[in-house]
Amino acid sequence: MNAVERFFRRYILSTVGILVLFFTVNLLLLGTFALILYLNGAADSSFPTEEFSGHIVLQNGELTADTSAQELLQHAKAWAMILRDDGKVIWEEGLPEELPRQYSITDVALFSRWYLNDYPIHIWKRTDGLLVIGFPPGSVIQFYSSTQSRYALPSLTGIAVIFVINILLMIYLFLRNVRRIERAIEPILEGIHSLSQGKAFRLEEKGDLAEINASLNRTGEYLIKKDNTRAEWIRGVSHDIRTPLSMILGYASEMEDTPSLPQTTRKQAGIIRTQGEKLTELVTDLNLTTKLEYSLQPIKKQPVNPVELARQVVSEFLNNGLGEACELEISEEHPGKAILLYADDALLRRMLSNLIRNSILHNAEGCRITVLIGSTDNCCTFTVSDTGTGLSESQLQSLNSGHAIPSTCKETNNADHGLGLKIVRQIVKVHQGEIHFSNNAPHGLCVEIRITRYA
Repeated sequence: MNAVERFFRRYILSTVGILVLFFTVNLLLLGTFALILYLNGAADSSFPTEEFSGHIVLQNGELTADTSAQELLQHAKAWAMILRDDGKVIWEEGLPEELPRQYSITDVALFSRWYLNDYPIHIWKRTDGLLVIGFPPGSVIQFYSSTQSRYALPSLTGIAVIFVINILLMIYLFLRNVRRIERAIEPILEGIHSLSQGKAFRLEEKGDLAEINASLNRTGEYLIKKDNTRAEWIRGVSHDIRTPLSMILGYASEMEDTPSLPQTTRKQAGIIRTQGEKLTELVTDLNLTTKLEYSLQPIKKQPVNPVELARQVVSEFLNNGLGEACELEISEEHPGKAILLYADDALLRRMLSNLIRNSILHNAEGCRITVLIGSTDNCCTFTVSDTGTGLSESQLQSLNSGHAIPSTCKETNNADHGLGLKIVRQIVKVHQGEIHFSNNAPHGLCVEIRITRYA
């Protein structure tokens, strides 16, 4: 699953979560509203018609309402009456004057379902007649609805089906829009990915995001042109500077080796030669790091014996004059074990040379440098450690995080240009390896590199 698919999968999952949250919040709000109504007496808002009827009793041949019944009517601002079977009022309490005292069967049928002169009505059947309770106009809303039983279940099923269809339609429209956005954004994300790696790309400048695609195309063309210009300039400088450098080194060496010249002049010529060699090395490093950064350096992988390769690199340093201040040795983690690595021989030599040279340059007072070669089932390890001054924690964090490599030299005249370790990291990267920097115990620097043997 690529980054684009992961992005839209998270987007879809987050939207589903939003929908679930939406329904959950609505259920909570409905529940909270019902609870508030209940706490505010909504459950007791209905008039207790049956209880009220029980407080109307026959005393001395007359119907009489006790104190509780009167309090119930006063609290509800209601009135009450009892109709005999012939429709005549035989008892009343607070009955408005404008209402009749005699009702027909039709009148009773009408107000029992609706209203009596705008008064909402509740009724209750008693043994001695029909209890009618009226409430102030507008205080109670009544409506009556009926349907045939054979239509009840289909109606409920239809409502449920409509609800489900709406949910599915909403999900379909959402996924359709997501897919549309994905088709529009996926090329943009791939273009940005290519842009971050310095690769050429071309987006179609059409659709809803045509303006963004056009801007990315212009940006990509500009950056690639800029990078190509820089790479060509570096290659040109590297090529053009070789001839004057060769002449400077040649004449400096000749002057240094001429006995007839004064000792001071010969010493100055030696300094010129040394600095010229450093300048040559700097140009070579600059050219190599540019090739690695822009994939201009062809990687020629072949079977390599890492132990033999390390021995040759160490021998070159020892034969070319390591200096009395430093000691250099090589060791094997598993002596006698044959190790085979599929890699670029020249780049690995440069990697080890840069690490050893880094330890030498950063420890002017001398140190012991150890090159350790080891292996696991699928990896080959190169460990270059020294007993020098080491690095600060901030420098180690910067190196291990892959950020821009700061200068690791002290404030001396031979300040490091930083390309040595950068080239090491680039060589490890093109071999799909890993590099880790740490301080050596009790002091010094340790660089461990792991490269897959058959990558």
